[in-house]
Amino acid sequence: MQNSESIKAIPSNRLQFFPIMMFATVMGLMGLSMVFIKLNESFDFPYEIGFYLGLFTSVLFLIIVLTYFLKIVLYAKEVKHELSHPIRVNFFAAFSISTLLLSMFFRHIDMYIANILFFIGALVHIFFTFYTIKFWINNNLEIAHSNPAWFIPIVGNLIVPIAGVGFIDKSILYFYYSIGIFFWIILFSIILNRIIFHKQFAAKFMPTLFILIAPPAIGFISYIKLTSNLDFFAHILYSLGLFFTILVFVMYKNYMNIKFFISWWAFTFPMAAISLATILMYELTSVVFYEYLSYIFTLITTSIVVLVAAQTVVHMRKKEICIME
Repeated sequence: MQNSESIKAIPSNRLQFFPIMMFATVMGLMGLSMVFIKLNESFDFPYEIGFYLGLFTSVLFLIIVLTYFLKIVLYAKEVKHELSHPIRVNFFAAFSISTLLLSMFFRHIDMYIANILFFIGALVHIFFTFYTIKFWINNNLEIAHSNPAWFIPIVGNLIVPIAGVGFIDKSILYFYYSIGIFFWIILFSIILNRIIFHKQFAAKFMPTLFILIAPPAIGFISYIKLTSNLDFFAHILYSLGLFFTILVFVMYKNYMNIKFFISWWAFTFPMAAISLATILMYELTSVVFYEYLSYIFTLITTSIVVLVAAQTVVHMRKKEICIME
């Protein structure tokens, strides 16, 4: 009886259109949590900020998982539609990335839980990697379907080595890293072609330009985790991450006056990624410039997350999220 009441508590139409993109909220919030935890390790910031934000995000992750599970049970056709959608299919990997980020957070609490979360995240992510590539090959996609969200299922493999060091043999982590780096270059070429030679992105996809920051920034962190060596290639990765960060802010006029969409969460995780990469760069070099840059990026990331989270709550209360598009 209680189960049936809890199912009815979620309006059927809103549950039916509950988007897989909601997992991007977990990526953004947990990314910010990891930034504050890293600041505690490097600059003696209060540990409680990152810790409690991480706990809150973990609860949010469970709520989103349970809600989407209800959608799978009650509205399987809608889920199949998302799995066959040329754009939304890429966001299913946000679930596995969120699981990997939770694994990284739980390393500070319980290694056993972190280990379980890592294996779930790594296995699910490689499944979505193969599923997405097969989807691209077997369907007649158009250049207009391409956007930086395509990086999520493929380049997300770069997160696996960060979460997996100490849990699994490094040869497997190199496997994931190789996939991520290779397809980053391929997909970037496709998306740059789309940006330059074809119609401009629709307004709702403009925030996804921030995703261009994530592959080199995450690739840098992952490379350091695997090799413990700040060599020429590592500098290239970090410098590219910094370049794309400057680029998207130079293009700030593109994001002004954009109506709120759930895609706004694309602003958040990439900024957390470059913040973490910059803090790591300071740890490796002790160059004061990177210390100041760490503070600046953390302030920007925090401001963006707070803004996007507030707008999400406002539009949820207006029932403008989880509706048919």
